[in-house]
Amino acid sequence: MHRRHLVAVAAIAALAAPAWAQSNEIRIAHIYSKTGPLEAYGKQTQTGFLMGLNYATGGTMAVNGKKLVVIEKDDQGKPDLGKSLLAAAYADDKAALAVGPTSSGVALAMLPVAEEYKKILLVEPAVADSITGDKWNKYIFRTGRNSSQDAISNAVALDKPGVSIATLAQDYAFGRDGVKAFKDAVKKAKIVHEEYLPQNTTDFTAGAQRLIDKLKDLPGRKVIWIVWAGAGNPFKIADLDLKRYGIEIATGGNILPAMASYKQFPGMEGATYYYFGIPKNPVNEALVAAHYKEFKTPPDFFTAGGFTAAMAVVTALKKTGGDTNTNKLISTMEGMSFDTPKGTMTFRKEDHQALQSMYHFKIKADPAFAWGVPELVHEIKASEMDIPIKNKR
Repeated sequence: MHRRHLVAVAAIAALAAPAWAQSNEIRIAHIYSKTGPLEAYGKQTQTGFLMGLNYATGGTMAVNGKKLVVIEKDDQGKPDLGKSLLAAAYADDKAALAVGPTSSGVALAMLPVAEEYKKILLVEPAVADSITGDKWNKYIFRTGRNSSQDAISNAVALDKPGVSIATLAQDYAFGRDGVKAFKDAVKKAKIVHEEYLPQNTTDFTAGAQRLIDKLKDLPGRKVIWIVWAGAGNPFKIADLDLKRYGIEIATGGNILPAMASYKQFPGMEGATYYYFGIPKNPVNEALVAAHYKEFKTPPDFFTAGGFTAAMAVVTALKKTGGDTNTNKLISTMEGMSFDTPKGTMTFRKEDHQALQSMYHFKIKADPAFAWGVPELVHEIKASEMDIPIKNKR
């Protein structure tokens, strides 16, 4: 009897939980690659997101007396899984909004789910232009940079008359959108070849040979521009003696372990989304200090992204007084500016893309660091980049 009574009480408590959850807490689903090919990126986002929530709420993890509860889910880098996890987060976990995912392919699968449930999906860090472009809907915001921001900032570093550029990218949304945006951004240099390889490529010899053949006999400056994410090291193509043909490598920023391979290319130019030593502002100082304290290492590329997403969420919730009504959040976030480790970002009203600075760098080989250090050449402010609006609003 006693036991059955306990079971009944538990059942009533379970039924009451969602209603209680909504009154005293704000549930945020974070869907990311805990495992899978982009696991290293996902882990950083998760670390940064929790650090950012802690910082933005002054250590209370609450807004307006409502506790912030983060529900974590692993999409493994699989689009179908990401889609069903997001639906479950909105329907079963009563998440007021969701953040993620890591992969562009997963993000594209998730966009219609946000529209179906009429709940916000704050995309961080998936990059493909189409997320805030032709696949966008009004429930989608993005703190992460998009392919156009990557491409236009990298074009600043490379787009000079007499330069011949061949591209090397992964054959999926991130790579193809990245190259397309780069081609659109390049006005003076000439794109002479595009090389797409499978996401899981480890042997780059055949692709590299095609790139060399296209470039080797051309006059002037010759560059292979690489856009790559996750496993596999495309910088191995340097082993094929590119110097003999006068071919340089260029790329955007990446996580510190991947930038170890940059060390062999001192002077290499590109543009990056974030490097902990570049932005000078109180939010970045707080992130760097907290990360060194907890991990004895500097925060990385995607740690800053997670932190930024948290700053956006808390800024919006503070403005609504903790109200999670979706329409109220949308009207609050459209055009909203918020502080981040990269300085102030603003959600553009038309497509909800966060407009932000990028950093033109030159690599320095510093014996004190295991990676090639991107030294700032120029902060490319949002106002200097004409980021196209690609949605059909």
